[in-house]
Amino acid sequence: MSEYQYYEFVAIDKPLTREQMAELRARSSRATITATSFVNEYNWGDLKGDPADWMRRYFDAFVYTANWCSCRLAFRVPHAVFKKSELKGFETDRSLTFDDARTDLIVNWVLDESDNYDRFGMEDGQGWMGRLVPLRDELLRGDCRPLYLGWLAGVTAGEVDDDAAEPEVPPGMSRLSAAQQALVEFLEIDPDLLAAAAQGSREAEEWSDNDSVETWVAGLSKNEMKTVFHLLLQGESQLAERRVKSEFFAWQKETVQDETGPATPRSVAELRSLAQKTESIRLGREAKEQARQETEQRKKREAYLKTLAADFDRCWNAIHPNAERGTASSYDEAKHAIVDLADAYVLVSKKKEFDQALRHFVVRHAKRGALIRRLVEAGLWQK
Repeated sequence: MSEYQYYEFVAIDKPLTREQMAELRARSSRATITATSFVNEYNWGDLKGDPADWMRRYFDAFVYTANWCSCRLAFRVPHAVFKKSELKGFETDRSLTFDDARTDLIVNWVLDESDNYDRFGMEDGQGWMGRLVPLRDELLRGDCRPLYLGWLAGVTAGEVDDDAAEPEVPPGMSRLSAAQQALVEFLEIDPDLLAAAAQGSREAEEWSDNDSVETWVAGLSKNEMKTVFHLLLQGESQLAERRVKSEFFAWQKETVQDETGPATPRSVAELRSLAQKTESIRLGREAKEQARQETEQRKKREAYLKTLAADFDRCWNAIHPNAERGTASSYDEAKHAIVDLADAYVLVSKKKEFDQALRHFVVRHAKRGALIRRLVEAGLWQK
């Protein structure tokens, strides 16, 4: 099997200039290049450039997949989005890393050495950008869940020691956005580990139902409100939202007493233990659901078989036209119908009558070798 690589870059904040597009075209004659994107697939060669350098110079988002079970996602965001103290604890050896790019920060998520050979043998990389690019907007609004998911990917990959403490768990981990769910799939994060981690996450704030919001807003000065409105008028809605949330949460910590107190960070070993318990509960729940579905299907099957048992002669007469049609599909239909009849006879304890009726059927259609062969393969008839 030949190698396969898919590269997709997207410019979001500002389009590429003609000069930049020309520089990219000089690197590839086959790529699809627009003012906002660069897309190319490679079966034998490779990208004539460094993706990290391209992210610093041209693009805001990057998706990469290769059929040797590897994929990567990267976003360029302004340094002002996160403080270094906020990022500390999320970074791992490979799964989540941060690169300094002057005024910007490059956030990288990586999956190496996946065991899902079917996935990487089938998918061509297209579609991931559309599903994952909303994560950048979430980051710009101050949502740290994509970063925590990157850290969890590192735990899943075995990059984080068992005695290491988890970073602060962002709120809303039990209710991920569509893009965050896509990131879980992209990085193949252990679902039981994710469920265990979500147990330490408080629910996302319900602003409309939070009385403390009104109290906080009432205490804002005109200068504070003016700052927010200036940001909105300048098109900096993400920065405005991030600023408002940050200041509200800081005020909330100072004025609202949390009866439960601050959550104690869990170790990776504790998370793995919780994940095992979560898996056990999940498997038990799935087994019950499977048993319920099987019982329901069995009841439906029995009800159907009883309708056949109500008039066996009519059923046999309905099968003869399929046998006489002489096509492969009609023979298959006849075989399936006889299988159902066999079960119906057994259900009403008339197995001997079925054997006798089947002999009459075979005698009538004995010259149809393909049909008889199907009955033999189904275990209904012996030559």
